[in-house]
Amino acid sequence: MNVLKRNGELVPYDVDKIHKSVNWAIGDIKGVTASDIEINANLQKRDGMTSTEIHNVLIDSAANLISLDNPNYQYVASRLLSAQLRKDVWGGKNPPKLLDFINKNVHEYDVYDEDILMLYTDDEVNKLDEYIDHERDNNFTYAGMRQLCDKYLIQDRESGKIFETPQFAYMIIAMVCFGKYTNSVRMNYVKRAYDYFSKFKINIPTPLMAGVRSKIKQYASCCLIDVDDTLPSIFSSSTAAGYATGSRYGIGLNMGRIRPLNSPIRNGEVIHTGVIPFLKLMESTVKSCHQNGIRGGSATVNFPFWHYEVEDIMVLKNNSGTDDNRVRKLDYCIQFSELFYKRFLKNEDITLFSPYEAKDLYDAFGHENFDELYEQYERKTSLKFKKTVKARQLMSLFIKERVETGRIYYMNIDHCNQRSAWDTDVKMTNLCVEVLHPTKPMQHVDDKDAEIGICILSAINVLEIQSDAEMEKVCDVIVRLLDQLIDYQDYFLPAAKNFTRNRRSLGVGITNFAAYLAKNGAKYDDEEAPNIASNLMEKVQYYLLLSSNTLAKEKGKCPKFHETKYSKGWLPHDTYKTELDEFVTVKPYMDWEYLREQIKEHGLRHSTVSAIMPCESSSVIQSSTNGIEPIRNYITYKKSKARTLPVIVPNYHHYKNKYTLAYDMEDNQGLIKVVAALQKWVDMSISANLYYNYAHYEGGALPDAKVIKELLLSYKLGWRTGYYLNTDDGDKQSSAEEINEEEGCESGACAL
Repeated sequence: MNVLKRNGELVPYDVDKIHKSVNWAIGDIKGVTASDIEINANLQKRDGMTSTEIHNVLIDSAANLISLDNPNYQYVASRLLSAQLRKDVWGGKNPPKLLDFINKNVHEYDVYDEDILMLYTDDEVNKLDEYIDHERDNNFTYAGMRQLCDKYLIQDRESGKIFETPQFAYMIIAMVCFGKYTNSVRMNYVKRAYDYFSKFKINIPTPLMAGVRSKIKQYASCCLIDVDDTLPSIFSSSTAAGYATGSRYGIGLNMGRIRPLNSPIRNGEVIHTGVIPFLKLMESTVKSCHQNGIRGGSATVNFPFWHYEVEDIMVLKNNSGTDDNRVRKLDYCIQFSELFYKRFLKNEDITLFSPYEAKDLYDAFGHENFDELYEQYERKTSLKFKKTVKARQLMSLFIKERVETGRIYYMNIDHCNQRSAWDTDVKMTNLCVEVLHPTKPMQHVDDKDAEIGICILSAINVLEIQSDAEMEKVCDVIVRLLDQLIDYQDYFLPAAKNFTRNRRSLGVGITNFAAYLAKNGAKYDDEEAPNIASNLMEKVQYYLLLSSNTLAKEKGKCPKFHETKYSKGWLPHDTYKTELDEFVTVKPYMDWEYLREQIKEHGLRHSTVSAIMPCESSSVIQSSTNGIEPIRNYITYKKSKARTLPVIVPNYHHYKNKYTLAYDMEDNQGLIKVVAALQKWVDMSISANLYYNYAHYEGGALPDAKVIKELLLSYKLGWRTGYYLNTDDGDKQSSAEEINEEEGCESGACAL
């Protein structure tokens, strides 16, 4: 029997080569055997089968052996996949020279940005080549290596040909990020960035991992588009959403200004169609653009609780009704304030208005004068669009839809304005609700006075940071590289460039927090968990601000620094909810007064520095728990269009009794307190989910009162936004959870 090699040569089938490949992949890995892999492979030999087919069978065999009892097969499968990738990309077992590799991908394949060759001398590239450690590929799990191959490594998505291997990708990303640094320091920064990427200390979000080095210079994760109540603004916003989706952005839309159904236009000459037709327009725009073969487009739309059509808006995702009155492929965020919560508690009425008739009310929403103005409008008798409903009725509807769909989010707009870094109006949040930006609607697509909020995100893998000194260095690198990308990237519209270059907003978060808690011997509902969270995020925020302040000294503060609270001497913990003091007993320990004076004197290079995002997809690459979330199970199966991947939590054997399982929690109070403790230090917001297991409630029914109670608690403790509501009805075939990334945040840019 003959085997067809990659080079087209026919050679006799040799079982020793299989033994050799499997034994190489096993190496020093414990708890695995070559015989199990080969027996499980059950290779169906046939004359003329390709060496690639044989190798794929071995990969699948090792992958199928991955289990909680035998977790190390994930590293064997990864090495087998890595070996195949190297043969495909390198043409053999040994890597090409970095300079030759870059030249080939620039000139022959035309997939790399030619700037890479212009930024560095041949001598510098050769020195960086010597620094690359390709053995670090052995640290990937199978799920991580597969995720890289399927989604993040530069490839021809039609043919499936991949043009790079992980360590080359990490080094070249680092080279692009620091390519315009001065020659005296940039080699050091490139090496540090490469180390932090390849050692999983910095979590690279999807747009960076898939885009930096490519010819598409779009690196931001989030885009916030504010829509005015005019046709030019609506249609130009739709255009912007299309451009942004095609550039890998997840979309936040604010359509709270649009007047309701049957409103008069031009003194009654035209009757307005309401918000739903325009939501359908946005849905079509976002879903028509596929993000470079990596993921589909997605958007979250923001509305105030007092919008005249809010009751219809809340039900747009559910499975009732007809397609004419539903817009199911968008997500929705309802904006609340203290006034609403107070009236809910008192069982009082609220009043719904048309934003067109109450323009100054819309402007006041989120500020201290809102309540008084709202009551004035309630007393007005001249309004054509005014409707009274019970606050509890509206809350009940919101909770029902949030529980059934999981994807009706909320924004506490007064907290967002009064307790975040911005001194200008925040009217909306992004796809995954962790980004808060002031925005200004476009009146046409080339509107240079408008502001489309753009945010470049990343995260720190806190489990991998070994000391405060290392945390400071990692924070410095991450701030500097994101700062460079602000200037290096292209912008799809003037309004996006205008915002980003003037405000220079960054959103650095943390990931692998569940494993970090487990390492520190705490569960989410333990008394010590909020203290651990507070200490950690205080340190992260301090070092992020310190780095931004240092950059301001080097390069100047951001042009609109004066429109932040930082310019007035504010720091995030100045305005936290003091109710936290009941359970966050640790005191601030960083030298905040020194930093405050430095910021007042020199400013910051960035308007914001922190936001905690989901890290849903990129966490798989690093074998980390995603974001700040508790784990759903010790092993999960991440489904994508390509395949299903087994994902085992980090250090399972060491921490398995210390992890918090999300659906084992009797309630969310501990989680809510942990998020609040983190929020104390974060200058934007946090993408935070809640979890409910129907088995914990009488009759297997989740009481609305339980959900409402925890919603009120999150507001009381200063949550600015709330993301998914996840439920477990017990209808699973096994103890392992299946997570469909196409249905989760992977459908948009929150899949960092």
